[in-house]
Amino acid sequence: MILSDPNDLARDVWDVVIAGGGNAALCAAIEAAEAGAKVLILEGAPEAYRGGNSRHTRNFRCMHCGALGPLVDTYDEEEFWQDLLRVTKGETDEDLARHAIRTSADCLPWMQAHGVRFQPSLAGTLSLDRTNAFFLGGGKALVNAYYLTAQDLGVPVAYDAQVLHVAISDRTATHLVVEKNGQQVEVKGRAFILASGGFQADIDWLARAWGESARNFLIRGTPYNRGVVLKDMQDQGAETVGDPTQCHAVAIDGRAPKFDGGIVTRLDCVPFSIVVNKHGTRFYDEGEDVWPKRYAIWGRLVAAQPDQVAYSIIDSRSIDLFMPSVYPPIAASSMAEMAIKLDLPVDRLVDTVDAFNAACQPGDFAPQQLDGVTTAGLTPAKTNWARSISQPPFYAYALRPGVTFTYLGLRVDKTARATGPGGLYDNIWSAGEMMAGSILGQGYLAGFGMTIGTVFGRIAGQEAAAHVA
Repeated sequence: MILSDPNDLARDVWDVVIAGGGNAALCAAIEAAEAGAKVLILEGAPEAYRGGNSRHTRNFRCMHCGALGPLVDTYDEEEFWQDLLRVTKGETDEDLARHAIRTSADCLPWMQAHGVRFQPSLAGTLSLDRTNAFFLGGGKALVNAYYLTAQDLGVPVAYDAQVLHVAISDRTATHLVVEKNGQQVEVKGRAFILASGGFQADIDWLARAWGESARNFLIRGTPYNRGVVLKDMQDQGAETVGDPTQCHAVAIDGRAPKFDGGIVTRLDCVPFSIVVNKHGTRFYDEGEDVWPKRYAIWGRLVAAQPDQVAYSIIDSRSIDLFMPSVYPPIAASSMAEMAIKLDLPVDRLVDTVDAFNAACQPGDFAPQQLDGVTTAGLTPAKTNWARSISQPPFYAYALRPGVTFTYLGLRVDKTARATGPGGLYDNIWSAGEMMAGSILGQGYLAGFGMTIGTVFGRIAGQEAAAHVA
């Protein structure tokens, strides 16, 4: 049921009120409703944009011992933990992280039982058949499945319902101030779950954290995550965790829109390329690790370059080795022609490519694994997949930082309960991107945002319903 009249939101006292309408919020709503609670979802976006960043996802990273659903072999807790430790460089809460990892194994069957369908195991260009389960129809299909499940459970949804304020007395929330249809109303509840995402769509906030260069960033995620609820909780003394400059920032096509470009604008060609800045020089090892473990560092790397732009250049042998962007590559028959098309200094780019080609060492090129095919005497080195860029036509993509979500969030415990200035709140929980900074201090693992949202969304729904009962 869709609630269109603002007065309908304020007419009753709800058992569980959920701020947000993405994966974490929906998992919480389903769990709470199945436990018998009277639940309300407040989605700040219009119905057509419901689901937050979950609309743009593709997969869910999952621990498992033996085959599980579409996943093959085994991906155990320790391997999962080591993968996370590597990308975060230790900036993570191990207790919460391991809790998310262990619980992920139970989530996949739960997701299937609540309408989510998965593709057969996906090998090939992403090497994820063992670690990540891919949604049939992508994230939008997952979001739609959960909304249908919530509807079947009798959970009403209000769209274009922006939560402005969480009213808290001592450590107990009493109501939310919500704006809908230009009218502000008080929505009363017994328990509240905050799952309305980070602040990446507030460009001014990004600029305060990063500096003015952030105004050149593209926002790959939803334009409706502006951190309104997060800021309100901060102002009231809620404990936060995470660095406001840390985020899920990937290299996306420079032609992508300012907001909401989504997964199709991501560029996966970097491991098979050289990446140069606007001066035509390389600045980082493109072959550091397999792509699902390292792709999220490239947004920050590009952000540190002049004008926050870089260029990934490959030859004809690599054009079919990665998931393509929605935009076609720029093609050229020579490197000099490519430099002109990219508006790069011709001599410098030609010299950079020549020096790279000369440094490439012989070896067995293996695109789906760390192959040790490296350069010699080159700084920075390329430590895997260092194959010369020598066979025309040549191809290139312009890269820009694409921010999906920010890591600054509310501090929670293993029950997803949020922490206030005097300790844990009595009846406020948080899930999803709004608390992911507890686990993601920096870096990212493919599919792990969905893991965090699903695990802690389910926990928050269970705990809130138990509190009410």
